[in-house]
Amino acid sequence: MDVHAIVCIKQVPDTAEVRIDPKTNTLIREGVPTIVNPYDIHAVEEALRLRDRFGGKVTVISMGPPQATEAIRKCIALGADEGILLTDRAFAGADTLATSYALAQAIQHLAEREPYDIVFCGKQAIDGDTGQVGPGIARRLGIPQLTYVLQIDSFDPAAREVVVQRKLERGRQIVRAKLPALLTVLKEINELRYSAFPDMLRARSYEPRIWTVADLDVDRSQLGLKGSPTRVRKTTVPTPRQAGEIIAPATVAPEQAAQRLLEQFEKTGVLKEIVELTGGNAAHA
Repeated sequence: MDVHAIVCIKQVPDTAEVRIDPKTNTLIREGVPTIVNPYDIHAVEEALRLRDRFGGKVTVISMGPPQATEAIRKCIALGADEGILLTDRAFAGADTLATSYALAQAIQHLAEREPYDIVFCGKQAIDGDTGQVGPGIARRLGIPQLTYVLQIDSFDPAAREVVVQRKLERGRQIVRAKLPALLTVLKEINELRYSAFPDMLRARSYEPRIWTVADLDVDRSQLGLKGSPTRVRKTTVPTPRQAGEIIAPATVAPEQAAQRLLEQFEKTGVLKEIVELTGGNAAHA
């Protein structure tokens, strides 16, 4: 039974090159090296594994400027069948709420002609780290959302059911859901395949379908900056950490090392916190 898997991906700045515009408090993307969001690549891989097992197709959808075509081509090189790029000035400046709205509308538009069985997203995007877009898409589509997926235990397109393992802070949770469903996946869910040579050749000249606002049935007030209630008021660069001091036992007597450590604890306020947390018992240690 053929399976249609949709994967939402994002082209993000290379984290080593992130810069912030001090006037707009937004990321400077011009002239900055970009990559496919690493979590999204694993989402593509998991979709490809379902297609390899059941047949069907994998469609990749991304929202971004025209250069995001390169992110879609990367997914085509991995083996994805088709790519769709949402690009329009009306999408610019979107926060997670507006982004999830646009992507959900695109999925609904696609589903009118090509019904889908499952939607994959990465756990989060490395440029925002919110983890909100995937769940937002699921909520708007009215389908189950399974987040932080570490493993797919079973997938039954005939019974319209999927069972997954979710990674939690204190263990794993096994969840069963009806299809279609949306999964946000972790990197640990799979090992990435190498691109096959025919797919690499195809990707070089591949042109994704381009959808603008005019192609979708959308409320323009929910797109871009107009549809984004989130506002960044201020951004700051973290203060670099000072180098620590190493007290080598080979060059300092144990008594001197202990005294030096105690002085540093008192200077930084750590000793006071220890005393307070231990009810004063630490003072006798």
